Amino acid sequence: MKFRGIVLLLGSILFGAALFAQSSGSDDLPSAPSAVRQERSKPKPPPSAAPPASAQPQTSPPASEAQPQTTTPPAEPPAAAKSVSTQANPAAQEKAAQDPPDAPTTTITKTVNEVNVVFTVTDRHGRYVKNLAKSDFSVLDDSKPSGQIRSFHSETDLPLQVGLMVDASNSVRDRFKFEQESAIEFLNQTVRPRYDKAFVVGFDVTPEVTQDFTDNTEALSRGVRALRPGGGTAMYDALYFACRDKLLKEPRKGPVRRAIILLSDGEDNMSHVTREESIEMALRAEVIVYTISTNITGGARRSGDKVLERIAEATGGRAFFPFQLNDVANAFVEIQDELRSQYALSYNPSDLRTDGRYHTIEIVAQNHKGLRVRSRRGYYAPTQ
Repeated sequence: MKFRGIVLLLGSILFGAALFAQSSGSDDLPSAPSAVRQERSKPKPPPSAAPPASAQPQTSPPASEAQPQTTTPPAEPPAAAKSVSTQANPAAQEKAAQDPPDAPTTTITKTVNEVNVVFTVTDRHGRYVKNLAKSDFSVLDDSKPSGQIRSFHSETDLPLQVGLMVDASNSVRDRFKFEQESAIEFLNQTVRPRYDKAFVVGFDVTPEVTQDFTDNTEALSRGVRALRPGGGTAMYDALYFACRDKLLKEPRKGPVRRAIILLSDGEDNMSHVTREESIEMALRAEVIVYTISTNITGGARRSGDKVLERIAEATGGRAFFPFQLNDVANAFVEIQDELRSQYALSYNPSDLRTDGRYHTIEIVAQNHKGLRVRSRRGYYAPTQ
């Protein structure tokens, strides 16, 4: 009897468990459509409220995403959607293939084949001639008549971009102070506020910018006084640097005149670039170089003076050889006068190729006798 009672009790427990499992399964496993309908009919809980425990295993999407689940297939990834959109518009697809927005283009503008030249004209007594017209000049490019002169101006008032380069090597120590004061006076007389800009570079083994581009003459004066002599001489490196990294990169809103005033004895014993490489960079940057020799020897020329003369003549500038120390200041005065007494013209060479080749320039003053024209000797053609 006791055993039979135990069996009956176990059977009752198992039967009750089966009924409970059947009722709970029907509540937790609804069909998918009914689950969506229930989700739509229930109000959306506030963001801070946790979802009910029975909803956690389902993670049903919100109503805006649940509707496509029953009517449309799942959305494609972004790349596929872009492809479908392009196919829907064949004209746009064809245009994109022919002219991709980010594809680099090679365009030759008119300025590529235009040569600009700044020059001065003096009479047989060395006085500047400032009243000539376009018809008074012709241009020879590689000794051949060039195309028509496109523009011509008497550039007496163009903005200046000037670099003052001062040799700070040991070889100029004894006259360094006077040269500094002469340079400061030149900058004070030449640089006009809000119009011109200048910078100061001292060089011995390496170039040092003691004052960057500014129209503030007081700041430029401090830059000159900050120079200290010492070390060897790398003049070609310094000229190359001033043309490439300063003047060539300085933005300009319109026509400007770029010039460098170089004070040195012309002796170079530390440069990595050659004299001709520094001249080439000056020509590419359209820089006129004026040189002032610091070899105060009573008129005798040294080997460094020939170097300074070569640099000045190749770029269209002048080389000054002071007879005595006071003549350094006079050289600065003459440079200032010349910068306000120049002409500028532009022309298109008749047969210019983008091969990077050097071309000679000669500007001829016609209709007048005894006039001397001084400009840079040539230019380098652009490269592709």
